[in-house]
Amino acid sequence: MPDEWFKPKEKDLKEAESVVRPSLSYWQDAWRRLRQNKLAMFGLIFLILLSIMAVFGPMISPHTVDTQDLANQNHPPSFEHWFGTDNLGRDVFTRTWYGARISLFVGLMAALIDFFIGVTYGGISGYKGGRTDNIMMRIIEILYGLPYLLVVILLLVVIGPSLATIILALTVTGWVGMARIVRGQVLQMKNEEYVLASQSFGAKTKRIIRKNLLPNTMGPIIVQMTLTVPTAIFAEAFLSFLGLGIQSPYASWGVMANDSLGVILSGHWWRLFFPAFFISATMFAFNVLGDGLQDALDPKLRR
Repeated sequence: MPDEWFKPKEKDLKEAESVVRPSLSYWQDAWRRLRQNKLAMFGLIFLILLSIMAVFGPMISPHTVDTQDLANQNHPPSFEHWFGTDNLGRDVFTRTWYGARISLFVGLMAALIDFFIGVTYGGISGYKGGRTDNIMMRIIEILYGLPYLLVVILLLVVIGPSLATIILALTVTGWVGMARIVRGQVLQMKNEEYVLASQSFGAKTKRIIRKNLLPNTMGPIIVQMTLTVPTAIFAEAFLSFLGLGIQSPYASWGVMANDSLGVILSGHWWRLFFPAFFISATMFAFNVLGDGLQDALDPKLRR
């Protein structure tokens, strides 16, 4: 008989390797699948580089964020001013990365506040159930029915525009979506055997939610947070564009876009291009990363 008959086939070798390969944990397998998603990894790398430049960009620039040089008004991009200057001679490169600080800070703070309020509220509502759940869900439905943008604008008008006010306004009703997601996950898992075992041993509600339920809902929570950040960034840019957000001389992408109205007709394209580009690219990066995380953290797709 030919020797080739006794040689293992490549398909058989792969199947054998899959059998002897050490099993991966849930998070290791999720990271492996996330790395296979090229678009999601592009978004992750872009956000890492954006964060680095937001921290160090203003430091490497020889110009400060609010220094005015009227002799260099509307100067196009050059070796001296890498992104050009605005109508007051301020360096657009420095202001762009300073604006990235503001936008990322607002987005991350809004996501963290939504996380703490939404997870706590949704976890209690889903675990308690019954009348408690009905009352808590009616409150959520009332808040969900309020016009989000109208509430934000009213708060900014009443309290006054500032960074803290923007974060407060974005989180007044922003946590509702997180609470509903957590509640749905907890309702599915609260009758699992490991939860019933903890109850039989006398574990308190707070410990069961923290130790048994929340760790198993982190996948949807992380995905929701990655989608909350770009929403908050766009809302801050939109409010600043309307003049209700960050006020001059501080810079944000929305303020820079507002200051650049009408520049296309005058030929000063760089003043609008850079803030608009980074707003769009940041939102795109967060959205593709969120989609990638949703696929990577879905236990039904684990193999």
